[in-house]
Amino acid sequence: MSTPTGFMDYKRELPADRDPLERIKDWEEFHKHFSDDQLRTQGARCMDCGTPYCHTGIELPGGASGCPVNNLIPEWNNLIYRGLWQEALERLHKTNNFPEFTGRVCPAPCEGSCTVGLIGDPVTIKTIEQAIIDKGFEEGWVVPHPPKMRTSKKVAVVGSGPAGMACAAQLNKAGHTVTVYERADRIGGLLVYGIPTMKLDKGVVQRRVDLLEAEGVQFVTNTEIGIDISSSQLMDEFDAVVLCGGATKAREVDIEGRHLKGIHKAMDYLNGTIKSYLDSNLEDGNYISAKDKNVIVIGGGDTGTDCVATALRHGCSSITQFGTVSKAPLERDPVKNPWPQFPNVYTLDYAQEEARAIYGKDPRAFSVLTTKFVGDESGNVKELHTIQIERTVDETGRRIYKEIPGTEQVWPADLVMIAVGFEGPETTIIEQLGLEQDRRSNVKAAYGQYRTSVDKVFAAGDMRRGQSLVVWAINEGREAAREVDRYLMGTTMLP
Repeated sequence: MSTPTGFMDYKRELPADRDPLERIKDWEEFHKHFSDDQLRTQGARCMDCGTPYCHTGIELPGGASGCPVNNLIPEWNNLIYRGLWQEALERLHKTNNFPEFTGRVCPAPCEGSCTVGLIGDPVTIKTIEQAIIDKGFEEGWVVPHPPKMRTSKKVAVVGSGPAGMACAAQLNKAGHTVTVYERADRIGGLLVYGIPTMKLDKGVVQRRVDLLEAEGVQFVTNTEIGIDISSSQLMDEFDAVVLCGGATKAREVDIEGRHLKGIHKAMDYLNGTIKSYLDSNLEDGNYISAKDKNVIVIGGGDTGTDCVATALRHGCSSITQFGTVSKAPLERDPVKNPWPQFPNVYTLDYAQEEARAIYGKDPRAFSVLTTKFVGDESGNVKELHTIQIERTVDETGRRIYKEIPGTEQVWPADLVMIAVGFEGPETTIIEQLGLEQDRRSNVKAAYGQYRTSVDKVFAAGDMRRGQSLVVWAINEGREAAREVDRYLMGTTMLP
């Protein structure tokens, strides 16, 4: 380890974020950065545990525990402590194709399972990860490495999100000719359209896309498989096909008045703003604006939070975010939520911090169920009716919502976003290829094998596992590439 007493000698620190009242005036990333000396101090807190749970990447109740791509966290923490940045970058890239993405948007289950967190505050793993890769690009250490030899095999990857890009990167390293198809006008999937620019600058995504192109990966945009190119044509032209199209079918709500104008799916709202910003700095007006409106976001997850942040930057009059879950405790429950599970504790994400800075309070309303939407004479939504609920789980694991009489409330609303998750993948390709689906409608393919019910067709990422974390998508893209290489060549050297 860096120093045996580092976790006792130094306190956990995080870089300060830009002031909320300043950062809502633009669409730029809001995190500031540590100096090399500050990072060295934080790296010194790593214990280099005998059994480091931080990179185990296992599923426990409540979510992932440890890093799903099995980052060699103690190793690069120690290298940063010793000032060996290039060596740290090499160790980081051994397990993670895109640490510049995970270092920005991953919720850091590694930190939730850090052993130091048993007795105090965990190591600032995510901050160090981002610093390593950002310095690598700044210093010119991250350069293209095209394969020295090419096989005669051609692979199509459908979808250019983190799973598709990771899969393509690994297959390209193995020497195969890889073509990635993306239906949007830009490469990156949810990394571009799905995550706002203040969380992930799109120049960071394009920088990696350019690198992959320089290494030989071919990208095709504005092309939807099953519509612009038939699935059968893809099967005829390629030796293997990997489906990484994500779980993009938004879940709906069956609430009276859902048809009213002014009620939108969250991704339509977010992606319209992102595209308009990238195309014209919002000058074309091709997006749903929250300016001067009372905004309600239904859904307490990351997508709902991003809607809050976007509405604040539009200049909304008010913002409220509904969630059906109760307010989390201030500290981890040692019985219901023991280490190394991801800690379920009350925190303010970036959007809630911004709303509090403007309005003086957390914008979230907990344990709230929307009962109906009410419109005006022109068919525009004008208010929501809600009731407080108690949420329990029965013996089968099914969620049960019990309404609490006397807690009814009416909320003014000019704009409503539905952010209640996703049902699974869209079905055009699935139906054309006749693929089997699991009970949640995802493409059926065993984890670790990724083979579907149709020969030479593989599936990975959210399209196979359902809506999940970017880091799980990278994990599955890498592993699927390994299995495709094994299928094509009979053996594989990919990890």
